[in-house]
Amino acid sequence: MIQNHGKNHKELKLEHGNLHVFANDEVFQSLEDKVYEMADNNLRIPRNVYMSYTPDAHVGIGTCIGTTAVWNMSDGFVSPSIVGSDIGCGMRVHLTPLTKADIQDKKLRRRIINMVEKYVPVNEHASSRYKNIRIEKIIQEGIHGLPPQYVPDRYTPGERRSVTHVEHAKFSFDEAYLDLIPEKMWKRAWQQIGTLGGGNHFIEFQVISIREDHREIAEKWGLFDGQVIVMIHSGSRAWGGMLGPRYTKDFKNEMALWGVESPDPHLVYAPINIEVGQRYLNLMYSALNFAVVNRHMLAYGVHEALKDVFGSEFEMPVLYDLMHNYALKEFHRNKPMLVHRKGATRALPAGHFLNAAPYKETGHPALIPGSMGTSSYIMVGEEAGEKNFYSICHGAGRVRSRRATKQLVTIDEFAHSLQVGTDEEILVNQRTLESILDECPQAYKDVDQIIDSVVGAGLASVVAECKPLAVIKGVK
Repeated sequence: MIQNHGKNHKELKLEHGNLHVFANDEVFQSLEDKVYEMADNNLRIPRNVYMSYTPDAHVGIGTCIGTTAVWNMSDGFVSPSIVGSDIGCGMRVHLTPLTKADIQDKKLRRRIINMVEKYVPVNEHASSRYKNIRIEKIIQEGIHGLPPQYVPDRYTPGERRSVTHVEHAKFSFDEAYLDLIPEKMWKRAWQQIGTLGGGNHFIEFQVISIREDHREIAEKWGLFDGQVIVMIHSGSRAWGGMLGPRYTKDFKNEMALWGVESPDPHLVYAPINIEVGQRYLNLMYSALNFAVVNRHMLAYGVHEALKDVFGSEFEMPVLYDLMHNYALKEFHRNKPMLVHRKGATRALPAGHFLNAAPYKETGHPALIPGSMGTSSYIMVGEEAGEKNFYSICHGAGRVRSRRATKQLVTIDEFAHSLQVGTDEEILVNQRTLESILDECPQAYKDVDQIIDSVVGAGLASVVAECKPLAVIKGVK
Protein backbone atom coordinates (compact mmCIF):
# COMPACT_ATOMS: atom_id res chain seq x y z
CA MET A 1 0.00 0.00 0.00
CA ILE A 2 1.32 3.44 -0.98
CA GLN A 3 0.23 6.71 0.60
CA ASN A 4 1.16 9.74 -1.50
CA HIS A 5 1.91 12.74 0.73
CA GLY A 6 2.65 14.94 -2.29
CA LYS A 7 5.84 16.87 -2.98
CA ASN A 8 7.83 13.78 -4.00
CA HIS A 9 7.05 12.04 -0.69
CA LYS A 10 5.48 8.59 -0.66
CA GLU A 11 4.96 6.30 2.33
CA LEU A 12 4.89 2.55 1.72
CA LYS A 13 3.32 0.20 4.21
CA LEU A 14 5.52 -2.89 4.15
CA GLU A 15 5.00 -6.07 6.13
CA HIS A 16 7.19 -5.02 9.05
CA GLY A 17 6.77 -1.25 9.06
CA ASN A 18 6.52 1.93 7.02
CA LEU A 19 9.10 3.22 4.56
CA HIS A 20 9.19 6.84 3.41
CA VAL A 21 10.55 7.46 -0.09
CA PHE A 22 11.52 10.91 -1.34
CA ALA A 23 11.66 10.78 -5.14
CA ASN A 24 9.93 12.31 -8.12
CA ASP A 25 7.71 10.04 -10.18
CA GLU A 26 10.40 9.15 -12.70
CA VAL A 27 12.93 8.17 -10.04
CA PHE A 28 10.31 6.38 -7.93
CA GLN A 29 9.24 4.23 -10.88
CA SER A 30 12.87 3.25 -11.50
CA LEU A 31 13.44 1.79 -8.03
CA GLU A 32 13.82 -1.97 -8.21
CA ASP A 33 11.85 -4.45 -6.09
CA LYS A 34 15.00 -5.49 -4.21
CA VAL A 35 15.23 -2.12 -2.42
CA TYR A 36 11.81 -2.70 -0.85
CA GLU A 37 12.75 -6.22 0.17
CA MET A 38 15.85 -4.86 1.89
CA ALA A 39 13.80 -2.11 3.57
CA ASP A 40 11.39 -4.66 4.99
CA ASN A 41 14.32 -6.69 6.33
CA ASN A 42 15.65 -3.57 8.05
CA LEU A 43 12.24 -2.83 9.50
CA ARG A 44 12.32 -6.16 11.31
CA ILE A 45 14.72 -4.52 13.75
CA PRO A 46 12.55 -3.79 16.82
CA ARG A 47 11.32 -0.36 17.90
CA ASN A 48 12.25 1.49 14.73
CA VAL A 49 11.16 5.14 14.93
CA TYR A 50 11.59 6.04 11.28
CA MET A 51 13.07 4.79 8.01
CA SER A 52 13.38 6.42 4.61
CA TYR A 53 15.08 6.35 1.22
CA THR A 54 16.51 9.35 -0.56
CA PRO A 55 16.14 9.34 -4.37
CA ASP A 56 19.63 7.95 -4.95
CA ALA A 57 18.68 4.73 -3.11
CA HIS A 58 20.13 1.55 -4.55
CA VAL A 59 20.96 -1.96 -3.38
CA GLY A 60 23.85 -2.26 -0.94
CA ILE A 61 25.15 -4.94 1.41
CA GLY A 62 22.55 -5.61 4.10
CA THR A 63 21.00 -2.17 3.64
CA CYS A 64 20.42 0.09 0.66
CA ILE A 65 22.65 3.07 0.10
CA GLY A 66 20.42 6.10 0.55
CA THR A 67 18.91 4.95 3.87
CA THR A 68 18.05 6.97 6.95
CA ALA A 69 17.00 4.84 9.93
CA VAL A 70 16.29 6.10 13.43
CA TRP A 71 15.95 4.59 16.91
CA ASN A 72 15.57 6.14 20.36
CA MET A 73 18.80 6.13 22.34
CA SER A 74 16.98 4.81 25.41
CA ASP A 75 15.79 1.48 23.99
CA GLY A 76 16.94 1.43 20.37
CA PHE A 77 19.30 -0.54 18.16
CA VAL A 78 22.50 0.06 16.26
CA SER A 79 23.36 -1.72 13.01
CA PRO A 80 26.77 -1.79 11.32
CA SER A 81 24.87 -2.82 8.18
CA ILE A 82 22.99 0.51 8.19
CA VAL A 83 26.20 2.46 8.76
CA GLY A 84 28.06 0.85 5.88
CA SER A 85 31.58 -0.43 5.41
CA ASP A 86 33.32 2.88 4.65
CA ILE A 87 32.57 4.51 7.98
CA GLY A 88 32.80 8.29 7.87
CA CYS A 89 32.97 8.46 4.08
CA GLY A 90 32.04 11.97 3.08
CA MET A 91 32.62 15.17 1.16
CA ARG A 92 34.82 18.22 1.51
CA VAL A 93 34.94 21.41 -0.57
CA HIS A 94 37.67 24.07 -0.66
CA LEU A 95 37.41 27.51 -2.24
CA THR A 96 40.00 29.01 -4.56
CA PRO A 97 40.45 32.52 -6.04
CA LEU A 98 40.71 30.94 -9.50
CA THR A 99 38.15 31.23 -12.28
CA LYS A 100 37.48 28.81 -15.12
CA ALA A 101 39.39 31.10 -17.49
CA ASP A 102 42.47 30.78 -15.28
CA ILE A 103 42.71 27.02 -15.86
CA GLN A 104 40.94 26.62 -19.19
CA ASP A 105 44.22 25.69 -20.85
CA LYS A 106 44.41 21.89 -20.92
CA LYS A 107 48.18 21.85 -20.50
CA LEU A 108 47.82 23.83 -17.26
CA ARG A 109 45.10 21.51 -15.99
CA ARG A 110 47.29 18.52 -16.82
CA ARG A 111 50.12 20.14 -14.88
CA ILE A 112 47.80 20.63 -11.90
CA ILE A 113 46.77 16.96 -12.01
CA ASN A 114 50.39 15.82 -12.16
CA MET A 115 51.34 18.11 -9.29
CA VAL A 116 48.47 16.86 -7.12
CA GLU A 117 49.63 13.29 -7.72
CA LYS A 118 53.07 14.36 -6.46
CA TYR A 119 51.57 15.35 -3.09
CA VAL A 120 48.59 13.02 -2.79
CA PRO A 121 49.19 9.25 -2.91
CA VAL A 122 46.60 7.90 -5.35
CA ASN A 123 48.06 4.45 -5.93
CA GLU A 124 45.98 1.82 -4.16
CA HIS A 125 48.97 0.58 -2.16
CA ALA A 126 50.82 3.88 -1.72
CA SER A 127 51.90 4.94 1.77
CA SER A 128 51.26 8.20 3.57
CA ARG A 129 53.72 11.06 3.12
CA TYR A 130 53.07 12.29 6.67
CA LYS A 131 55.31 10.24 8.92
CA ASN A 132 55.26 12.78 11.78
CA ILE A 133 51.52 12.38 12.37
CA ARG A 134 50.77 10.26 15.43
CA ILE A 135 47.97 7.87 14.55
CA GLU A 136 46.75 7.58 18.16
CA LYS A 137 46.40 11.38 18.39
CA ILE A 138 44.17 11.74 15.34
CA ILE A 139 42.12 8.68 16.24
CA GLN A 140 41.42 10.21 19.65
CA GLU A 141 41.27 13.91 18.80
CA GLY A 142 40.42 14.20 15.10
CA ILE A 143 41.77 17.35 13.46
CA HIS A 144 42.80 18.64 16.88
CA GLY A 145 45.34 15.78 17.02
CA LEU A 146 47.32 16.96 13.98
CA PRO A 147 50.70 18.68 14.30
CA PRO A 148 50.33 22.50 14.03
CA GLN A 149 52.12 22.61 10.66
CA TYR A 150 49.13 20.85 9.05
CA VAL A 151 46.51 23.09 10.66
CA PRO A 152 48.10 26.53 10.68
CA ASP A 153 44.82 28.45 10.81
CA ARG A 154 43.61 26.75 13.99
CA TYR A 155 45.92 29.02 15.96
CA THR A 156 44.82 32.26 14.25
CA PRO A 157 42.37 34.18 16.48
CA GLY A 158 38.96 34.54 14.88
CA GLU A 159 39.86 32.47 11.83
CA ARG A 160 39.96 28.76 12.60
CA ARG A 161 38.29 27.36 9.50
CA SER A 162 39.98 23.96 9.73
CA VAL A 163 38.13 23.21 12.94
CA THR A 164 35.07 25.45 12.64
CA HIS A 165 33.95 24.89 9.03
CA VAL A 166 33.44 21.14 9.44
CA GLU A 167 30.52 19.01 10.55
CA HIS A 168 32.72 17.69 13.37
CA ALA A 169 36.43 18.27 13.95
CA LYS A 170 36.51 15.73 16.78
CA PHE A 171 34.25 12.89 17.94
CA SER A 172 34.55 12.00 21.61
CA PHE A 173 34.32 8.36 22.65
CA ASP A 174 35.49 5.91 25.32
CA GLU A 175 39.14 5.45 24.37
CA ALA A 176 39.41 2.26 26.45
CA TYR A 177 37.87 0.43 23.49
CA LEU A 178 40.97 1.18 21.43
CA ASP A 179 42.74 -1.57 23.37
CA LEU A 180 40.74 -4.00 21.21
CA ILE A 181 42.39 -2.84 17.98
CA PRO A 182 45.19 -5.17 16.79
CA GLU A 183 48.66 -3.64 16.39
CA LYS A 184 48.77 -4.31 12.64
CA MET A 185 45.71 -2.11 12.12
CA TRP A 186 47.37 0.84 13.86
CA LYS A 187 50.33 0.51 11.52
CA ARG A 188 48.18 0.12 8.41
CA ALA A 189 46.04 3.13 9.29
CA TRP A 190 49.15 5.25 9.94
CA GLN A 191 50.38 4.35 6.45
CA GLN A 192 47.09 5.53 4.90
CA ILE A 193 46.74 9.04 6.35
CA GLY A 194 46.15 11.44 3.48
CA THR A 195 45.67 8.74 0.82
CA LEU A 196 42.74 8.82 -1.60
CA GLY A 197 41.58 5.22 -1.91
CA GLY A 198 39.75 3.71 -4.87
CA GLY A 199 36.19 3.10 -6.01
CA ASN A 200 34.10 6.25 -6.18
CA HIS A 201 36.57 8.37 -4.20
CA PHE A 202 37.99 11.37 -6.02
CA ILE A 203 39.53 14.83 -6.01
CA GLU A 204 37.78 17.06 -8.52
CA PHE A 205 38.32 20.61 -9.77
CA GLN A 206 34.98 22.18 -10.61
CA VAL A 207 33.60 25.51 -11.81
CA ILE A 208 30.46 26.81 -10.15
CA SER A 209 27.42 28.78 -11.18
CA ILE A 210 25.27 30.41 -8.48
CA ARG A 211 21.50 30.01 -8.39
CA GLU A 212 19.97 33.47 -8.39
CA ASP A 213 17.53 32.81 -5.56
CA HIS A 214 20.42 31.92 -3.25
CA ARG A 215 22.99 34.48 -4.37
CA GLU A 216 23.02 36.15 -0.93
CA ILE A 217 23.82 32.87 0.82
CA ALA A 218 26.46 32.04 -1.78
CA GLU A 219 28.19 35.36 -1.22
CA LYS A 220 28.18 34.85 2.54
CA TRP A 221 29.84 31.47 1.95
CA GLY A 222 32.51 33.03 -0.29
CA LEU A 223 31.18 31.62 -3.57
CA PHE A 224 31.04 33.52 -6.88
CA ASP A 225 30.08 32.69 -10.47
CA GLY A 226 32.86 31.08 -12.45
CA GLN A 227 34.85 30.23 -9.34
CA VAL A 228 36.98 27.10 -9.30
CA ILE A 229 36.50 24.89 -6.23
CA VAL A 230 38.07 21.62 -5.10
CA MET A 231 35.70 18.79 -4.13
CA ILE A 232 37.07 15.77 -2.26
CA HIS A 233 35.36 12.43 -1.61
CA SER A 234 37.01 9.88 0.68
CA GLY A 235 36.54 8.04 3.97
CA SER A 236 38.23 6.21 6.82
CA ARG A 237 40.20 3.78 4.63
CA ALA A 238 41.35 0.60 6.40
CA TRP A 239 40.58 1.85 9.92
CA GLY A 240 36.87 2.02 9.24
CA GLY A 241 36.97 -0.91 6.85
CA MET A 242 38.18 -3.29 9.52
CA LEU A 243 35.29 -2.56 11.87
CA GLY A 244 32.62 -3.93 9.54
CA PRO A 245 33.71 -7.56 9.21
CA ARG A 246 35.36 -7.65 12.65
CA TYR A 247 32.29 -6.53 14.55
CA THR A 248 29.67 -8.01 12.24
CA LYS A 249 30.84 -11.34 13.64
CA ASP A 250 30.28 -10.08 17.20
CA PHE A 251 26.78 -8.91 16.30
CA LYS A 252 25.96 -12.26 14.69
CA ASN A 253 27.09 -14.07 17.81
CA GLU A 254 24.93 -11.81 19.96
CA MET A 255 21.90 -12.37 17.71
CA ALA A 256 22.45 -16.14 17.86
CA LEU A 257 22.66 -15.96 21.65
CA TRP A 258 19.20 -14.39 21.76
CA GLY A 259 17.77 -16.59 19.01
CA VAL A 260 17.34 -13.65 16.62
CA GLU A 261 17.43 -14.51 12.92
CA SER A 262 17.75 -12.20 9.93
CA PRO A 263 16.58 -13.17 6.43
CA ASP A 264 19.67 -11.40 5.10
CA PRO A 265 22.96 -12.77 6.50
CA HIS A 266 24.55 -9.36 5.87
CA LEU A 267 22.04 -7.54 8.09
CA VAL A 268 23.11 -7.47 11.75
CA TYR A 269 22.00 -5.37 14.70
CA ALA A 270 22.04 -5.21 18.49
CA PRO A 271 20.64 -3.01 21.27
CA ILE A 272 22.55 0.25 21.67
CA ASN A 273 23.02 -0.21 25.40
CA ILE A 274 24.56 -3.68 25.54
CA GLU A 275 28.32 -4.22 25.38
CA VAL A 276 28.54 -5.20 21.71
CA GLY A 277 26.52 -2.14 20.72
CA GLN A 278 28.62 0.21 22.82
CA ARG A 279 31.84 -1.33 21.56
CA TYR A 280 30.82 -0.78 17.95
CA LEU A 281 29.53 2.77 18.49
CA ASN A 282 32.68 3.92 20.27
CA LEU A 283 35.01 2.43 17.68
CA MET A 284 32.82 3.81 14.91
CA TYR A 285 33.42 7.30 16.32
CA SER A 286 37.16 6.62 16.19
CA ALA A 287 36.77 5.87 12.48
CA LEU A 288 34.88 9.14 11.99
CA ASN A 289 37.89 10.95 13.46
CA PHE A 290 40.19 9.21 10.98
CA ALA A 291 37.87 10.04 8.09
CA VAL A 292 37.70 13.78 8.73
CA VAL A 293 41.48 13.92 9.21
CA ASN A 294 42.05 11.93 6.03
CA ARG A 295 40.01 14.39 3.95
CA HIS A 296 41.78 17.28 5.69
CA MET A 297 45.18 15.87 4.75
CA LEU A 298 44.07 15.17 1.17
CA ALA A 299 43.14 18.84 0.94
CA TYR A 300 46.48 19.79 2.50
CA GLY A 301 48.24 17.89 -0.27
CA VAL A 302 46.15 19.58 -2.95
CA HIS A 303 46.95 22.98 -1.43
CA GLU A 304 50.68 22.23 -1.48
CA ALA A 305 50.37 21.24 -5.15
CA LEU A 306 48.53 24.42 -6.07
CA LYS A 307 51.11 26.54 -4.26
CA ASP A 308 53.75 24.95 -6.48
CA VAL A 309 51.71 25.90 -9.54
CA PHE A 310 50.39 29.35 -8.56
CA GLY A 311 52.84 30.57 -5.93
CA SER A 312 53.43 30.21 -2.19
CA GLU A 313 50.74 32.79 -1.30
CA PHE A 314 47.95 30.74 -2.90
CA GLU A 315 44.98 30.35 -0.52
CA MET A 316 42.46 27.49 -0.48
CA PRO A 317 40.12 27.85 2.54
CA VAL A 318 37.74 25.04 3.44
CA LEU A 319 34.05 25.65 2.75
CA TYR A 320 32.75 22.59 4.62
CA ASP A 321 33.38 18.93 5.41
CA LEU A 322 30.59 16.44 6.11
CA MET A 323 29.92 12.71 6.19
CA HIS A 324 27.31 10.38 4.74
CA ASN A 325 28.05 6.99 6.42
CA TYR A 326 27.56 6.93 10.19
CA ALA A 327 25.22 6.59 13.16
CA LEU A 328 25.05 9.74 15.25
CA LYS A 329 23.30 10.72 18.45
CA GLU A 330 21.05 13.67 17.64
CA PHE A 331 18.12 15.38 19.34
CA HIS A 332 14.84 15.19 17.46
CA ARG A 333 11.31 15.57 18.79
CA ASN A 334 12.86 16.54 22.15
CA LYS A 335 14.49 13.12 22.48
CA PRO A 336 18.02 11.78 21.99
CA MET A 337 17.95 9.49 18.97
CA LEU A 338 20.49 7.42 17.06
CA VAL A 339 20.25 8.49 13.42
CA HIS A 340 21.82 6.05 10.95
CA ARG A 341 22.70 7.55 7.58
CA LYS A 342 24.06 5.18 4.94
CA GLY A 343 24.73 7.15 1.80
CA ALA A 344 22.65 10.03 3.13
CA THR A 345 23.76 13.60 3.85
CA ARG A 346 22.60 15.74 6.75
CA ALA A 347 21.25 19.10 5.52
CA LEU A 348 20.37 21.44 8.36
CA PRO A 349 18.39 24.65 7.71
CA ALA A 350 19.18 28.16 8.87
CA GLY A 351 18.91 28.59 12.64
CA HIS A 352 19.14 24.89 13.52
CA PHE A 353 21.07 24.40 16.75
CA LEU A 354 23.19 21.55 15.33
CA ASN A 355 24.72 23.79 12.65
CA ALA A 356 28.44 24.52 12.89
CA ALA A 357 28.82 28.02 14.41
CA PRO A 358 29.76 29.83 11.15
CA TYR A 359 26.61 28.49 9.49
CA LYS A 360 24.02 29.13 12.20
CA GLU A 361 22.54 32.04 10.23
CA THR A 362 22.37 30.41 6.79
CA GLY A 363 22.41 26.66 7.31
CA HIS A 364 25.52 24.74 6.28
CA PRO A 365 26.60 23.76 2.75
CA ALA A 366 25.32 20.28 1.83
CA LEU A 367 27.79 18.80 -0.65
CA ILE A 368 26.32 16.46 -3.27
CA PRO A 369 28.65 14.93 -5.89
CA GLY A 370 27.51 13.84 -9.32
CA SER A 371 29.78 11.67 -11.43
CA MET A 372 32.97 12.69 -13.22
CA GLY A 373 31.09 13.74 -16.35
CA THR A 374 28.11 15.44 -14.71
CA SER A 375 27.40 18.31 -12.33
CA SER A 376 27.76 18.21 -8.59
CA TYR A 377 25.74 20.49 -6.30
CA ILE A 378 26.13 22.64 -3.22
CA MET A 379 22.79 22.77 -1.44
CA VAL A 380 21.32 24.11 1.80
CA GLY A 381 18.75 22.43 4.00
CA GLU A 382 15.16 23.65 4.35
CA GLU A 383 12.87 23.66 7.39
CA ALA A 384 10.66 21.01 5.78
CA GLY A 385 13.61 18.62 5.98
CA GLU A 386 12.58 17.92 9.55
CA LYS A 387 10.13 15.33 8.20
CA ASN A 388 13.12 13.29 6.97
CA PHE A 389 15.35 13.96 9.98
CA TYR A 390 17.19 16.49 7.78
CA SER A 391 18.57 13.81 5.45
CA ILE A 392 19.05 14.28 1.72
CA CYS A 393 20.83 12.32 -1.01
CA HIS A 394 24.60 11.75 -0.96
CA GLY A 395 25.13 11.70 -4.73
CA ALA A 396 23.61 10.36 -7.91
CA GLY A 397 23.45 6.72 -6.77
CA ARG A 398 24.49 3.78 -8.91
CA VAL A 399 22.06 2.52 -11.50
CA ARG A 400 24.10 -0.55 -12.43
CA SER A 401 26.85 -2.66 -10.88
CA ARG A 402 30.52 -2.28 -11.75
CA ARG A 403 30.46 -5.54 -13.69
CA ALA A 404 27.34 -4.60 -15.64
CA THR A 405 28.78 -1.18 -16.41
CA LYS A 406 31.89 -2.74 -17.96
CA GLN A 407 29.69 -5.02 -20.04
CA LEU A 408 27.20 -2.41 -21.23
CA VAL A 409 29.16 0.83 -21.65
CA THR A 410 31.81 1.32 -24.31
CA ILE A 411 35.00 3.34 -23.97
CA ASP A 412 33.75 5.60 -26.77
CA GLU A 413 30.56 6.35 -24.84
CA PHE A 414 32.60 7.13 -21.75
CA ALA A 415 34.97 9.37 -23.73
CA HIS A 416 32.02 11.22 -25.23
CA SER A 417 30.62 11.98 -21.77
CA LEU A 418 33.99 13.49 -20.83
CA GLN A 419 34.01 15.55 -24.05
CA VAL A 420 37.40 14.08 -24.95
CA GLY A 421 39.16 15.97 -27.73
CA THR A 422 37.24 19.23 -27.23
CA ASP A 423 38.22 22.45 -25.46
CA GLU A 424 35.74 21.52 -22.71
CA GLU A 425 37.30 18.11 -22.09
CA ILE A 426 37.12 16.90 -18.49
CA LEU A 427 40.66 15.74 -17.84
CA VAL A 428 41.35 12.66 -15.73
CA ASN A 429 44.56 11.41 -14.16
CA GLN A 430 44.15 7.86 -15.43
CA ARG A 431 46.36 6.71 -18.30
CA THR A 432 43.44 4.82 -19.86
CA LEU A 433 39.69 5.31 -19.45
CA GLU A 434 39.27 1.54 -19.34
CA SER A 435 40.74 1.47 -15.83
CA ILE A 436 37.88 3.60 -14.46
CA LEU A 437 35.07 2.55 -16.79
CA ASP A 438 33.07 1.22 -13.82
CA GLU A 439 32.94 4.81 -12.47
CA CYS A 440 31.72 6.40 -15.71
CA PRO A 441 28.63 8.66 -15.65
CA GLN A 442 26.59 5.89 -17.30
CA ALA A 443 27.01 3.81 -14.10
CA TYR A 444 24.96 6.36 -12.16
CA LYS A 445 21.46 7.73 -12.07
CA ASP A 446 20.69 11.10 -13.63
CA VAL A 447 21.92 13.42 -10.88
CA ASP A 448 19.63 16.22 -12.09
CA GLN A 449 16.62 13.98 -11.44
CA ILE A 450 17.98 13.21 -7.98
CA ILE A 451 18.38 16.91 -7.18
CA ASP A 452 14.93 17.64 -8.61
CA SER A 453 13.50 15.02 -6.25
CA VAL A 454 15.16 16.57 -3.20
CA VAL A 455 14.20 20.14 -4.13
CA GLY A 456 10.65 19.10 -5.00
CA ALA A 457 10.30 17.40 -1.62
CA GLY A 458 11.32 20.62 0.11
CA LEU A 459 14.24 18.95 1.88
CA ALA A 460 16.92 21.29 0.48
CA SER A 461 17.55 23.79 -2.30
CA VAL A 462 20.42 24.40 -4.69
CA VAL A 463 22.90 27.18 -3.96
CA ALA A 464 25.40 26.37 -6.72
CA GLU A 465 25.89 23.92 -9.57
CA CYS A 466 29.44 22.61 -9.97
CA LYS A 467 30.71 21.35 -13.33
CA PRO A 468 33.85 19.21 -13.50
CA LEU A 469 37.06 20.43 -15.14
CA ALA A 470 39.59 17.84 -13.95
CA VAL A 471 39.26 14.61 -11.98
CA ILE A 472 41.77 12.61 -9.95
CA LYS A 473 40.83 9.02 -9.14
CA GLY A 474 42.66 6.28 -7.28
CA VAL A 475 45.02 4.17 -9.38
CA LYS A 476 45.05 0.38 -9.01
